[in-house]
Amino acid sequence: MKTKRIAALQCTALFGGLTVEALTDIALRTVELHLQKGEMLFLSGEPARGLFVVVSGKIRAFQQNEDGREQVMYVDAAGSVLGDVPVFDDGPYPASAIAEADANVLFIEKSDVHEFCAKYPSLAIAALRLMAGKVRKHATLVEALSLHEVGQRLALFLLSEVQSTILSADHPISFRLRLSNHEIASRIGSVRDVVSRAFSRLKHQGLIAVEGRDVSILDLQGLKRYAAYIRSSATRNKPPPLAP
Repeated sequence: MKTKRIAALQCTALFGGLTVEALTDIALRTVELHLQKGEMLFLSGEPARGLFVVVSGKIRAFQQNEDGREQVMYVDAAGSVLGDVPVFDDGPYPASAIAEADANVLFIEKSDVHEFCAKYPSLAIAALRLMAGKVRKHATLVEALSLHEVGQRLALFLLSEVQSTILSADHPISFRLRLSNHEIASRIGSVRDVVSRAFSRLKHQGLIAVEGRDVSILDLQGLKRYAAYIRSSATRNKPPPLAP
C-alpha cells in the first residue's frame, strides 16, 4: 500500500521532484479515499482541510450559479493535485469537485502540507510553480469566455479533443465525442441549445461533419482560424472571417 502511494505522489508535478525518502515520509501521512461516480469531494466555500492527489479516475472542478448552471473549471485525472490554493492562502475551496468517474485520491491535511514545505524547500518551489500554471490556465479560460463567442469556444473544445487523436494526412480527422451537448456546454460556458446551434453553424461552414456523436474535422486550418477569432466591439455583430 505504501509503495502505491509513493508511486502516485511521484506522478505529480507537486511531489514528483522529491527524493524517495521524502516521498516515503509524506506517503505515511496520506489517507486514501475512494469516490464513486457522482460523489462530491468538496463543495465551493467549504473550509479547506487539505489537498488531494488523484491516483485514478477523473475529478471535475466546477462553479454553479443560483440557477444551477455549471461552469467547468477543469477536469483532473491521475497525477493531478486539487485543493492546493486554499491550503496556502487559508481561504475556502474556490470551486466544487465531483468524481466524473470512479476515482481514488490521496488526502493530505493542511498542517502536514505546511510542515512538509518547511521540511523540504523544493516542495514549496514546486507548489509555487504548480499554482502559477493554474493561474495561466484560468487566464486562458477567462479569455475564452470573455473574448470568444460560443462558436469559437466550441471550435477550441473540438481542437482540444483532436490533440489526443492520431492524425493522418490521408484521412479526415475523426473522433467520437465522449460528452453530451449539455456536458460540452458546461465546459465552454453556455447551454445545450446554443451549443447545438453552434455545431450546426460549423457544419454549414464546411469545417466539420457530425454523425451521431462521431465528428470529422473537414478543414483543420479553417477550424483553427475560426477558433482564434477574437471578438471586438467593432466586429461583435459580424461572423468570424473564414478562409476564402
